[in-house]
Amino acid sequence: MLWRRNLLVPLAALALALTASTGAGTAVAAPDTTVAATAPTASAAADFGAPGPYATAVEVGAVTTLYYPRDIADSDRRHPVIVWGNGTGGVPLVYRELLLHWAGQGFIVAAANTPQSNLGISMRAGIDLLTRRNADPDSAIFDRVDLEHIGASGHSQGGAAAIVVGADPRIDTILPIQPGPLADINAVHVPALLLAGQKDSIVFPALVRAFYNAADHIPALYGELRGADHFTVVGDPGPFAAPTTAWFRAHLMGDQEARAQFFGPGCGICADTATWSDVRRNSLALGLPATTA
Repeated sequence: MLWRRNLLVPLAALALALTASTGAGTAVAAPDTTVAATAPTASAAADFGAPGPYATAVEVGAVTTLYYPRDIADSDRRHPVIVWGNGTGGVPLVYRELLLHWAGQGFIVAAANTPQSNLGISMRAGIDLLTRRNADPDSAIFDRVDLEHIGASGHSQGGAAAIVVGADPRIDTILPIQPGPLADINAVHVPALLLAGQKDSIVFPALVRAFYNAADHIPALYGELRGADHFTVVGDPGPFAAPTTAWFRAHLMGDQEARAQFFGPGCGICADTATWSDVRRNSLALGLPATTA
């Protein structure tokens, strides 16, 4: 398909360039731009795009790359999970800054290494890996994985994969970013935030709205980021960092301030016309309160 051919070359070229400049390893510390950990359910700041409270580490495996809080072995809590799918031809390194941002907020990110993620097989394998590692006393993340709170996300083809994986009963929410068309959202039974780019000429906003329109059986939101094209999320995630973090904090950490960004009459993203060119909430999302406390 044309959108796949258009996407493959730039993402693959970027992946090669980043790989050449960043050495791979089995487990490495990420650049420390964070501060000491704070209370688990409190955001680092009202700005969810700001760095989180955790220093981070990266572990590159054969199928999955893990991004997680560096001192997780000494943590007094279990950390929720985000499984990630890449765009066509991409690898986790392409999205490193976003994935590290989530890890800095206290999530364990299991990013599928595959550049062809649409079936979601490698994303599900990430959950299986974390299940094994959580039960292994010799693992750095032993008994620190919150397997009861798992979200799925991805970009482009990986966004479609997040929808596919959303049918897995272990998933609690999905956040597809500019998802490709090869998925069936009717199989998803968890809340969804579907993100589009106003100036995306590969996955047109109308394609993302089609998923939103079909998602009348689940609480669903559609958000169109003003001025964003298909590659805005690549490298520095820019405007994607804050809303994606807030969505996962709301659904996987019970963060009430984050929840108010999406639900209730004071919906934060609904009022932020500088960031969003279009925000829509279906009837099931409109019926959810701003707080659950």
